[in-house]
Amino acid sequence: MRFGGLIFKKWTTPEEWALAAIEAGYSAVYFPVDYTAKVSVIDGYAKAAKEHNLVICEIGVWNNLMVKDPEKREENYNRAVRQLELADYVGANCCVNIAGSYSEQWDGPHRDNLTEKAFEEIVLTTQKIIDAVNPKHTCYSLEPMPWMYPDTADSYLRLIQSINRKGFAAHLDPVNILCSPQLYYRNGEVIKEWFDKLGGNIVSCHAKDIKLSGKLTVHLDECRPGLGELDYETYLKCVSKLDDRVCLMLEHMTEEVDYMEAAKYIKNLAKRLGIKI
Repeated sequence: MRFGGLIFKKWTTPEEWALAAIEAGYSAVYFPVDYTAKVSVIDGYAKAAKEHNLVICEIGVWNNLMVKDPEKREENYNRAVRQLELADYVGANCCVNIAGSYSEQWDGPHRDNLTEKAFEEIVLTTQKIIDAVNPKHTCYSLEPMPWMYPDTADSYLRLIQSINRKGFAAHLDPVNILCSPQLYYRNGEVIKEWFDKLGGNIVSCHAKDIKLSGKLTVHLDECRPGLGELDYETYLKCVSKLDDRVCLMLEHMTEEVDYMEAAKYIKNLAKRLGIKI
């Protein structure tokens, strides 16, 4: 299993970036530049990662491909294509985005997000992105969300079957789909279901945690790994059964100390379980 997260140490060269990742205890990295960077800069980071045995886990798109404005939608589509091209060029595990939302908020809820119309639009848009690039060394993937597809293991499996492209794979963030007390309290079963159903289709995983508060109506909040109720024992066991290039990536924290403590928690648990990171 590969493990990584954000790098807080300042760097000025790709070599310093790679050494900072290793110093942080990482064997996987987020690629630090997007497709607008000069080719020489992109090549420098890709070379540094390879020389230091760092897997480039994911390259993000993070925009709304279902936005109502047609000009903005085309702009977002073009960015997705270019980022997928970049991911393929540097051999990243995946290029990841959300499926999209009809909401005014780019990643927000909308009554039509979980409809058959939305599902069909996601399939067609994803196929179009993949076919524009025809990636050989990476995959396009969608991050699960509580109010848009894929929101369950079954909906992700259906997307994989409907998109029907070798260049499409699964990205998993279990915290994002624990959207009720019912799922929260049996999250170990939920995690196992995702891995049982998606298995080798999973190429990247996010690491964070979740806590249910007593404030009405229902409040589920992200927190640092180890401070919530995510069943990390089940999670690590499941990830460890996949290919060695599959990465578990820390995210959504703002302070370096939180990344350090989260990494310590996950590595100590992995060691106790006999899992190599």
